[in-house]
Amino acid sequence: MSSTAQAAADAATRGAPVDELLLAALGADIAAATVLDCGGGTGRFAVPLAVAGARVTVVDVSVDALATLLRRADEAGVAERVRAVQGEVEALDPAIGGEQFDLVLAHGVLDALDDLAVGFAAIVAATRPGGLVSLLVDNPAAAVLTRALAGELEAAEREVAALGDERGPAGGATPQTVARLCAAHGLALEQQHGIGIFRDLVPGRVLDHPGARESLLRLEAACAQRSPFAQIAARVHLLARRPASG
Repeated sequence: MSSTAQAAADAATRGAPVDELLLAALGADIAAATVLDCGGGTGRFAVPLAVAGARVTVVDVSVDALATLLRRADEAGVAERVRAVQGEVEALDPAIGGEQFDLVLAHGVLDALDDLAVGFAAIVAATRPGGLVSLLVDNPAAAVLTRALAGELEAAEREVAALGDERGPAGGATPQTVARLCAAHGLALEQQHGIGIFRDLVPGRVLDHPGARESLLRLEAACAQRSPFAQIAARVHLLARRPASG
């Protein structure tokens, strides 16, 4: 397999469980659904949702990323269902003109916010009452395990020392922090899944075997909500609902 094909396959393996969770959450209403992807970049999640029938707005600071998004949407035949807006998450309201959405994605973007509280509040405000917020956050606990298995024991110790912090080792939001923010904003946490439990631990050569990637996806799905596996996943996906009266 070429390096380009390998990278594409790896990305699909990592993202597939989240795609399935989002499609299941929207269900039969997806054709009427409006989605906002905060920091959605090149459309990794936006384009598949548009292909499934949703109307998706992507807000990102990168003009180049948004150009790639529009090209991908055009190639997928869903250009009319994808809108690109240049802007920052902390200033969502002026970027989207106060519009609210059925589903708001914040996948990996919370780690990049200068002000987590302000950005999170903006994400909640962009969610219609009764709508869903999809959050994908790096899990610092997984970094400890990965470092230790790689023989980087001192680095693993440093990761452990940061586990009790309000923010993760790289300054990003932890799953625990995000869960507390959901509660503070009155969001009801409906689902929580570990994403990438085994992906970074399985040798790459193993995944080249016939059927190995499919087996990995099944294994990930089987363990996504099982303790202790979910607690050591590379990322955590949280799906929360804004109260209908909020």
